[in-house]
Amino acid sequence: MTPFVETGRRVDVGPKSKAVPVTRVSKDAGENLHFSGDSSRLYWSYGPQLYWRDLKEAFAFLPGAPEKLPEPPAKGLDVGFREPVDVPTGTYAFTGGRVVTMKGDEVIEDGVVVVVNNRIEAVGRKGDIAIPQGAKTIDATGKTVLPGFIDAHYHGAFGADAIMPQQNWHSDASLGFGVTTVHDPSNDTGEVFSAAELARAGMMRAPRIFSTGTILYGAAGDFKAEIDSIDDARMHLRRMQQVGAISVKSYNQPRREQRQQILEAAREVGIMVVPEGGSLFDFDMTMVVDGHTTIEHTVPVPSIYADVAAVWPPGKVGYTPTLIVGYGGLSGEYYWYQHTNVWENPRLSKFVPPFVLDPRSRRRTMAPDDEWNHFALSKIADRLDKAGVFVNVGAHGQREGLGLHWELWMLVQGGMTPHEALRCGTLNGARSLGMDRDIGTLEPGKLADVIVIDGDPLKDIRQSEKVSWTMVNGRLYDASTLNESGARERKRAKYWWE
Repeated sequence: MTPFVETGRRVDVGPKSKAVPVTRVSKDAGENLHFSGDSSRLYWSYGPQLYWRDLKEAFAFLPGAPEKLPEPPAKGLDVGFREPVDVPTGTYAFTGGRVVTMKGDEVIEDGVVVVVNNRIEAVGRKGDIAIPQGAKTIDATGKTVLPGFIDAHYHGAFGADAIMPQQNWHSDASLGFGVTTVHDPSNDTGEVFSAAELARAGMMRAPRIFSTGTILYGAAGDFKAEIDSIDDARMHLRRMQQVGAISVKSYNQPRREQRQQILEAAREVGIMVVPEGGSLFDFDMTMVVDGHTTIEHTVPVPSIYADVAAVWPPGKVGYTPTLIVGYGGLSGEYYWYQHTNVWENPRLSKFVPPFVLDPRSRRRTMAPDDEWNHFALSKIADRLDKAGVFVNVGAHGQREGLGLHWELWMLVQGGMTPHEALRCGTLNGARSLGMDRDIGTLEPGKLADVIVIDGDPLKDIRQSEKVSWTMVNGRLYDASTLNESGARERKRAKYWWE
């Protein structure tokens, strides 16, 4: 804050201004700034708290100012409210299917998965599991039952100008392709956490939504996060955690010490750090050595050797390659435009408006097979996976819902078995995000995120997109329509463009 100086011309002010008195009003951050009616007090909010400061506590020259000005307020008035988490009621039994639990290599033929409310009650072979009386039975004979897919690097549209849609076709497309959890490492702070809370309260149909919010960007721009000390890093971590972030994205912080300060502050407050090397190999490797939660996007080289595999600690630093936008050459997204008629995909075209789907998919980049860069990048992912690194699936929001399946298919092109690729799209993402106690496998006690695939992706990974049922948090949807079934029957409303 600075006094208004009537000079007749523009005066540039900022934290380092010397020409006019400037004082820092807040400890960390703030938005929604407004003065009291008599202009003697400034109010602001951040997250669920309202803060204020009398101007006489900020400037020593004002009448009534104390001899020693107080520090900016560290805590405000909690003006948030509590809303019950959505826990639907109902009992379901998925019967007769091939149950791929993701517990090691376990596959239960002619299996049963019982769900009560929003938790898995039992998993086993048909005949060994008692189906509760009154349960809604989903016949999965000839089909495959899997944990819901986890998109660990997802960018979605959740709102516009802080206005949230009652029905989001982008989120519906994800559910339609079996995606039940997303982690978005760069989105508008206000919109993504609003959507996450609405979904958690059952007020909006969507996957489970987690995010970093706005990135901690180190390069010059509209939202640069300046970090020149551990205290700077603590401030940024505190402010993001306050609005709902479970992680932060450390992006283009140019000096290694800055990235290390973010990491240290994150350990103190209990939050994850998912960085991006920006196609710089040395950034990626120092991020691995320093112990980041994951490395986002591909390692920007055509192959790796024993040194990289040796320095990458198994089970500690995850890897989300996003082959769909891989560095160094033609990326995976365009391969699938060339090799499939994406605009004709019956599921995608139902949930994505034609004026969004058609322009990108109908007029295609064409190239010989030996020029597609994702083949080399997927081999790196396979090598790291076999070395014990948690390789995750992340589709970068490039093609709503279907993109996750492209990622699975490309991992198989790089040498993974279909089972290994499916683990990258389920359990590995849960492990990397610290959520494997609740999601990622089909086990009693886990949250009821269950999908049914009309086919056997263990034999043909291309079958993975044929999702017939999606259950998220115990709510069951016909994946082709997003009509809710079971304890609550509810038809999806028409989209505005239908």
